[in-house]
Amino acid sequence: MATVLATPATMRLDEAQAALVALLRRLEGLGYRFTTITSGSHGRVVDRRPGALARDLRDLLGWSLPAPPGSLDEEVIALLDRAGMLRTEDGLLKSAVRVSSVDGRLFLHSAWPTREKDSVFLGPDSYRFVRFLGQAFPRTPPRRIIDIGAGAGVGAISAAALAPRARIQMTEINPAAARLAAVNAAAAGVEAECVEAPGVEGVARGFDLAIANPPFMAGSSGRTYSAGGGRCGEQISLDWARAALERMAPGGRLIMYTASAIAEGGEDRLRTALDGIARDRQATLDYDEIDPDIFGQVLSMESYRRVERIAAVGVVLRRPG
Repeated sequence: MATVLATPATMRLDEAQAALVALLRRLEGLGYRFTTITSGSHGRVVDRRPGALARDLRDLLGWSLPAPPGSLDEEVIALLDRAGMLRTEDGLLKSAVRVSSVDGRLFLHSAWPTREKDSVFLGPDSYRFVRFLGQAFPRTPPRRIIDIGAGAGVGAISAAALAPRARIQMTEINPAAARLAAVNAAAAGVEAECVEAPGVEGVARGFDLAIANPPFMAGSSGRTYSAGGGRCGEQISLDWARAALERMAPGGRLIMYTASAIAEGGEDRLRTALDGIARDRQATLDYDEIDPDIFGQVLSMESYRRVERIAAVGVVLRRPG
């Protein structure tokens, strides 16, 4: 059973967070855009320019390259400094955060490379999640939406655009992620509550829609919520599915983007387990394979020795009522 770390409360922005909101609005005004790719691809692009310095804000805030003092937008640099997100290394300036655009909105997350225990992630799965969320979103706008394990808040903020009158709540175990999610929501004009908790246990029952993009990889890097647990990273996805069905209102639904480790012979154990959860709750399961092959580099790990491929999947569970 998950433990609630804090009670629900509307996130009040402190001075550092307010500076980050101003940063996002400044970047929006400058027309800033950046698409985040996988860490491996990011490294390959950066390696093409060994020792390179940032030529523009995309280099500084997207590619995480250092900049000489006085070379870039002074207001952006000042706001990073006010927020405590500006670092100086060997006389050069570096940002402790990245800014990426998803579905036309700007989001703060951790600078590359994401090695810290409390790194805040955003990447290709975030784009797939938002696309699937739009496809699976209920026709009748929900009144109350829970983003489980919200991370940078990409799901919650995207859902708010689809249901502008809904009450938005986010749960997140990583305090650094909760802080950035609150900033991202404020900059997007979204009122949201945040609960510091690992699942849905910290929020009241009766929500109409739960959304989730859980961690789904096996093993652990020591970073907060970086591994999905279980044999091949499936455990958190299954735990959140059970908990969401238990606590949602009758007729509610869960929209979840996750991944399944397809075993030798083509066996999809995640789907089998979700089928069982749906039967136990008299729920309806829709299951869609979005991408047949992601994170192929991990297949050499011992945890995946009997896995053919890792597939990105979209899951919709509907509670009767």
